[in-house]
Amino acid sequence: MSEIGHHLPQPYTGSDAGGKASLITAASGTSFAAGMGILPADRRAGMHAVYAFCRQVDDVADGPWTADVKHRALDSWREEMDALYRGSPVSAVGQALLPAVEAYDLPKDEFLGMIDGMAMDAEGPIVAPSREELALYTRRVAGTVGVLSIRVFGAWKGDVSDRFALALGDALQLTNILRDVEEDADIGRLYLPAELLAKHGLAGASPDDVAQAEQLPAIREELGAEAEVLYNEARKLAEEHERKALRPALMMMGAYEGYLLRMKKLGWRIDPDAELLSKRAKLFRGLRYAFFGPGRPQTA
Repeated sequence: MSEIGHHLPQPYTGSDAGGKASLITAASGTSFAAGMGILPADRRAGMHAVYAFCRQVDDVADGPWTADVKHRALDSWREEMDALYRGSPVSAVGQALLPAVEAYDLPKDEFLGMIDGMAMDAEGPIVAPSREELALYTRRVAGTVGVLSIRVFGAWKGDVSDRFALALGDALQLTNILRDVEEDADIGRLYLPAELLAKHGLAGASPDDVAQAEQLPAIREELGAEAEVLYNEARKLAEEHERKALRPALMMMGAYEGYLLRMKKLGWRIDPDAELLSKRAKLFRGLRYAFFGPGRPQTA
């Protein structure tokens, strides 16, 4: 597996594991960067470590290797999580995670859940999953990040916080799916649920056929309404928290709800080659949500 080596939890004996994690985060160009940037230094370092872990396992799942190679690589990350929770991680990312795991009581199952989600992608392109399969996938690849992040932010106060994290994670993931139908089709993926496709006469259609179908705006509209419900659930649950502690999450909520509202305003007819929302607009919305709250339910 030498060609996949730089995505494996290789032994690190240096003194700047946190810096390594921050470099992985910076190199990714993640849209989460602005939200992380407003955190205090120790919590920001914790988020960089969490994100670096997610980036590494995601790169394994998205890479050009065979399913067998990918699964062995993901198994090595499972072993690294075992080592992490024994207090003896070997990789730079694992060592960067250790202070956050200890300081913020991060649940091991969430890291393992993320790996399980990447294993679903590693099997080959996901195409028209069932509602049940999509819910499981979303819980693993989006919910895990939310449950871990809200603890690192310092906002966690029990079940209400996990419910906020999961509602927002679901909303963000659905927004990604709605926005990226054409882009996903280019790599053979289709995350729109099979039941919804069948309802609109597209049962068994290929990703490319769905991306070009005249029914796509109606499908997007229906799934978009579900995303709106989730944003509003997150909006309600956010009221149970101190806004300052939730600022990074609210920044993401502002930007991604902006994507959803823009798609709705366009009648769900999206030009995949056009910029849906400018960086300035995303930043403005994110800061508004972070410092003034998400306010009432948004409309296009």
